[in-house]
Amino acid sequence: MRSHIQLSAARNYFLGFATSGAILLSGLYYFNSKTPQTPPPAVDEKVEYISAELTKIQDFDPNELTQSQWKNLGFSERQVATIMKYKQVVGGSFKSKEQLKKCYAISEEKFAQLEPHILLPEQNSGSNQRFANYNTSYNNFTPRNRANTALNIPGKFNPDHFTAQDFERVGFSARQSSSIIKYKNYLGGSFISKEKFKECYMISEENYRQLEPYILLPESAPASASAQYNGRSAKEKTGVNYQKFDPNLTDLEGWRALGFSEKQAQVIINYRERNLKGSFKTLEDIERCFVISPEKFAEMKPYIVLNPENFVSADPKKNSSQTTFTSSSGDEPKTDFSKVDLNQITYKQLLEFGFDEKSAAMMLGFRKKLGGFVNKQQIIDTYDIDKSMAQKLVSTARLDDSKVARYTLSDAPEDWLKNHPYFKYSADKIIFYRITNPDDRKIWKFLKVKPEYETRMRMYLKDGN
Repeated sequence: MRSHIQLSAARNYFLGFATSGAILLSGLYYFNSKTPQTPPPAVDEKVEYISAELTKIQDFDPNELTQSQWKNLGFSERQVATIMKYKQVVGGSFKSKEQLKKCYAISEEKFAQLEPHILLPEQNSGSNQRFANYNTSYNNFTPRNRANTALNIPGKFNPDHFTAQDFERVGFSARQSSSIIKYKNYLGGSFISKEKFKECYMISEENYRQLEPYILLPESAPASASAQYNGRSAKEKTGVNYQKFDPNLTDLEGWRALGFSEKQAQVIINYRERNLKGSFKTLEDIERCFVISPEKFAEMKPYIVLNPENFVSADPKKNSSQTTFTSSSGDEPKTDFSKVDLNQITYKQLLEFGFDEKSAAMMLGFRKKLGGFVNKQQIIDTYDIDKSMAQKLVSTARLDDSKVARYTLSDAPEDWLKNHPYFKYSADKIIFYRITNPDDRKIWKFLKVKPEYETRMRMYLKDGN
């Protein structure tokens, strides 16, 4: 009997011990499952990684970056898309750091990290002096845009023997070094003298002051070297095979064939159309265009033909009268263009008036995107159109904009906003803001667009809203 009691007590003791152990283990498991684990340092590692990458950035021109290169700088795909759209809004290229900073996809902290590496002038000057001042500012660039940065000069050297990599080791950026080598090749493979070396637009006064004591070149070019350089043909100097040309009939591709870049060619055309009202009338008019250097003008001068018959008259009545009686076929036109509406004119009528096929297509394509012209200047400003012919047309034909669709920012269809040339870059912001603020005045405050863009947009809004 006593033995049975002892076994029963032992069993109860074992069961109690097992139950306590199970409860203890369950408690420990529950506690561990509720206790937050140390989070992996993903965010910190990413921040450290981006920061480390930024320290390795080389000087760069934001106008030359591809989308993938913007991503490598730490921007998201959406931010990159916004930056690329903003680039198109400002005319296809960033003109200054100040302009780039205004892109809302680039935060102040991000811009502060990138700013020392950006190869752009600090500010963009007024429209009349924009290009000239840009060149002046660019001439004063030094590595990382710091005028007082000391160059790493190895000692006495002859710049004729330097490669682009050698100039980079001295302290110039890759882009600056490449431009210096191009300038040397333009001179015939030698800088010839300190004087010529100093004239390289990539070398600022501060750069030259530091380099000058170490340069193994004569102060000025020997007479024999100058005669040899000047005696070379224009083709040998620049690779351009010059022929007689009329600058008033030369288009973008024509100027590029003369050795100018696309941007320089566009500047020359804008200068001719806007500043000179459509025509170069004297050689001095051409020489005054600031993107044409004195050396370049001297090369072109023997080949320039200024035919007075190709001058655009300052009298619009004379232009319209002349157009009325000429056409692409040489016959008298059948259409009375004084009664034609520019928002209804057809492709065939444009050819009859005298436009070439490309200009006619560009004008009608732009009109379709806009939904109709609301002023005649839009026609003249159409990209890649014959400006002189456009000027004659708008001085002859009438414009009726009564049928052009107009909306408010609050009720404009999304498709219209996203496809209209004047609204598409602000469409997403407009659509976002009007959800909570369906008031045009408040939306304008949020948009903060430049005055010139706002003026264009308001032309297609009801009651100037």
